[in-house]
Amino acid sequence: MSRIARRTLLGAALAAPFIAREGFAQGDWPKGPVRWVVAFAAGGAADTVARNIGVRVSEIIGQQVIIDNRTGGNAVVAANAVLQAPRDGQTFLVDAANQITNTLLMKDLPFDYAQTWLPVTQLASFPQVVAVKQDFPSKTVQDFIAAAKAKPGTISYGTPPAAGMAHMAGEELQRRAGIKLIHVPYRGGADAARDIGAGAVDSVIITTNSIRPPVAAGRARVLAVTSLKRSVAFPDVPTLAESGYPGFDLNDWNGLFAATGTPPALVDRMQAVVAEAIKDPKVKERLDPTGADLVANTPAEFRTWIAGQRELLGKLIAEAGIKLQ
Repeated sequence: MSRIARRTLLGAALAAPFIAREGFAQGDWPKGPVRWVVAFAAGGAADTVARNIGVRVSEIIGQQVIIDNRTGGNAVVAANAVLQAPRDGQTFLVDAANQITNTLLMKDLPFDYAQTWLPVTQLASFPQVVAVKQDFPSKTVQDFIAAAKAKPGTISYGTPPAAGMAHMAGEELQRRAGIKLIHVPYRGGADAARDIGAGAVDSVIITTNSIRPPVAAGRARVLAVTSLKRSVAFPDVPTLAESGYPGFDLNDWNGLFAATGTPPALVDRMQAVVAEAIKDPKVKERLDPTGADLVANTPAEFRTWIAGQRELLGKLIAEAGIKLQ
């Protein structure tokens, strides 16, 4: 096959998902391709969720959803890219806990998050696990807490990255359990998973997807999950909430945001389309391996949830003295 022919086939394959397969009563929206600016690198869990939901959204609205990865600046680079676009419902931001923590951890931000961004919908929640290396003696999270109390400040735990949701979960567990662990920050979940598999760190708090390789290799053991309900990835593993810490619910997540000034009707319409998209069994099937729990709540529900998280994380960051590293 010639190089030109191969390129033609590749182009057709990439374009195929964006061909509308059904009608959608769209009125004057969207006016063309919709851009989702993703604050995370291609290939990660947050990006994978956005891409797979975006494909189905494209089919529903009859316009391509363009995934535009803009990393850097703790998600500020992506945010600025959206703010430079018209507020016409054609450009949205895919962000995560940075919407809450940046205000608490960074100085000289170019905007006020609470005043600048309209929550559209939470795309997904990524349950996290408390896991230990294979030869760590604890078999349950209660044993792990007892070991930490017996030898305070000697057991290490890794998270990706500093001041991320895994770090927040680790600090909250220490606060509620009355223990002191040594925090080891990593650039990403894969790095933390590699080190727990190699026995270089005693424990980790990472997503269910990230912990799979060392668990499958028999190099790590999951003791608990940080979500309020058990994870479908590890249905036999108890939650921290049912292990003596009621209400414990700190997960990684991502969501869709619009810049203030975007017509509320278009925010509502995008949320409704996302809610329809996640009902597709094919979307769920493609995303199950990531361990993602798809959400698609309403803008009001998402806004209320963020307000609760802002209060919780603000208190946690202040009490634990968490800083960006």
